[in-house]
Amino acid sequence: MASTELEKKPGFAYQKYDSTLDKTIAFREVQLGEDLTKIHQWMNQPHVIPFWNLGLELDKMESHLERAIADTHQTLYIGYLDGVPMSYWESYWTKDDIIANCYQPHPEDQGIHLLIGEPDYLGKGYALPLLKAMTAFQLQHLPTQKIVTEPDIRNQKMIHVFERCGFEFQREITLPDKQAALMFCSRDRFMEKWES
Repeated sequence: MASTELEKKPGFAYQKYDSTLDKTIAFREVQLGEDLTKIHQWMNQPHVIPFWNLGLELDKMESHLERAIADTHQTLYIGYLDGVPMSYWESYWTKDDIIANCYQPHPEDQGIHLLIGEPDYLGKGYALPLLKAMTAFQLQHLPTQKIVTEPDIRNQKMIHVFERCGFEFQREITLPDKQAALMFCSRDRFMEKWES
């Protein structure tokens, strides 16, 4: 790796102490060389495969991530708890995404995808605080008034977490790879729920 690449390697894009967990949540942008093996392992976990359909061989995962990182409509993140990488996130502009065919997007709407990759972190109440942190991070972009998500309609646990965060179910939609629950969270609703 060239020295300029080392200098450019980002630290955490967002970091916040969560008092409910007594842990620090942080996100940093995905770096292919550093994160390929980890993301490949996570995408091949039994709890992830049915909803992401990315249980690929390592070389195919590398190609997939290269394309995803180069795609300017989204940014990929690794999520941390107390310095431990344990989740994967995609933050995207909905106007440039397939989801724009399913509702009338505002140019500043953002979307969110996530997975908790490390099995040791499942079922421990981490999903909601992590989702709150990512939503707050996205809303730092002040023109954004709405965050959109479309979890697999079968993933009732995740739909419930989104609802607890402040997302509201709109309707079931058909996407190329799944039947999904279209859900919106407005800035006002999120701030009213969590910032008061």
